[in-house]
Amino acid sequence: MIIESGVIIFVGLLLLALKLPAHVTLRALGRPFALDLGVSVLAFVMHWGTFSGVMAAAVAGLMCSGFTSLARYAIGYVKNGEYTPGKLWRLSQQQHRARISPQHRSKA
Repeated sequence: MIIESGVIIFVGLLLLALKLPAHVTLRALGRPFALDLGVSVLAFVMHWGTFSGVMAAAVAGLMCSGFTSLARYAIGYVKNGEYTPGKLWRLSQQQHRARISPQHRSKA
């Protein structure tokens, strides 16, 4: 029951994360510890009050940590303004400038 609740919490947080723009997602993946900590604290705060809620939040936090590592490998990340491409999804240099660095966008 606790593991299933943790999976449901993880899927909910994942669906919220998928709504973020690509540049926000890649920048967040550039700071994996901060991302894992923030998501885990958010899950704990939302489900505080019962033992099963806290355990479900712990499962969701562990799943988010694993998914962060997988996402960094698969789609890449941005750290200190430098894009590191992933193994499955790579931005071209032009897409990189347009999506990651809004200040470099050309004015049409």
